[in-house]
Amino acid sequence: MFNIYLLYVVLAAFLDIIANLALNKSDGFRNFKWGAISVLLVWLAFYLLALSLEGMKLAIAYTLWGSIGILGTTLGGWYFFKQRLKPIGWVGIFIIIIAVITLKTA
Repeated sequence: MFNIYLLYVVLAAFLDIIANLALNKSDGFRNFKWGAISVLLVWLAFYLLALSLEGMKLAIAYTLWGSIGILGTTLGGWYFFKQRLKPIGWVGIFIIIIAVITLKTA
């Protein structure tokens, strides 16, 4: 069954990921264009997150949004900016995945 509210959360998370990558590219807003893109995308992400709350509990929506954002930003930083995590960082990623699965089944 299709769930529009889940789609809102996923879209919000992807906008958040792109916003985070744009913020990194802005180099502390030295490149204003990328900084402005980041701010706009964060605003749109929060708008979609707010829409998702019409049909989803806050705890679930926020956890999904945040964890997708963390995972996606980590992978995006690795792919686009050659940023690497130490092994303990990957342990943290694994814990996030387990936490989301646990919360979703609760």
